[in-house]
Amino acid sequence: MLLNRQGSKPLHKQLEEIILQNLENEVWKPNTRIPSESELSREYGVSRMTIRVTLERLVSNGLLYRVPGKGTFVASEKIESQPLVQLGIREQLEQRGYETHTHVLSVNKIMPDTMVCKHLQISDQEKVFQIHRLRFVKKAPFSIHTSYIPCKSCPDIQKQNLEDMQLCDIIEKVYGHPIMRRVETLEAVSALPEEASLLELDTFHPLLMLENDVYTLNDQPIEYNKVLFRGDRIKLRLEYNKEQNASLLPCL
Repeated sequence: MLLNRQGSKPLHKQLEEIILQNLENEVWKPNTRIPSESELSREYGVSRMTIRVTLERLVSNGLLYRVPGKGTFVASEKIESQPLVQLGIREQLEQRGYETHTHVLSVNKIMPDTMVCKHLQISDQEKVFQIHRLRFVKKAPFSIHTSYIPCKSCPDIQKQNLEDMQLCDIIEKVYGHPIMRRVETLEAVSALPEEASLLELDTFHPLLMLENDVYTLNDQPIEYNKVLFRGDRIKLRLEYNKEQNASLLPCL
């Protein structure tokens, strides 16, 4: 496509529309490098500054991402997720037709640190299972899951099918602890070297961290977990109905 230099529409806007069309038609496929600023400048006959401003806008909108020293790449399609208190991420992915697979990285009995003790309301002398898993979507690493469960609540959980069964199903159906309440917090973090390696990202790439406190009967904590999502692969959708959730609607 050529730029219309006689029209009223600014060149940078025309250029943005051309790039968006390339992305939509997968002329440039996800996670592949697009032409450099110099190449685009020569192809469309506009300044590198115009190219840079246009690309920066698309980067800020999450459609492209930059890798220092390598160039600008096409971002993968973001997967829209509901809060996990409504439905587990695996169920949400599978309902949308995504192929998923979970790999167990490790299962260890450990002495909990202060943070884990606080979340599980236990002493630092009570051992917990630390379950470390990596989830794939379309054969690409998508999220890292780290769960902590008191050993006395779910003995020998390492013998369970932690790859094919949901952890919440094991807790409820195998060990008989009904899940009565969940509390979630969500924040943005940067990938540490080990996390970046597992998710096939550069160190300090943006991630979304979901912390989840899970309670059984008598408001007893049964699990504390952290999930690290690739920030370029997921977005969270929140919906409130005024008639059904009038007390939950905030004023922003």
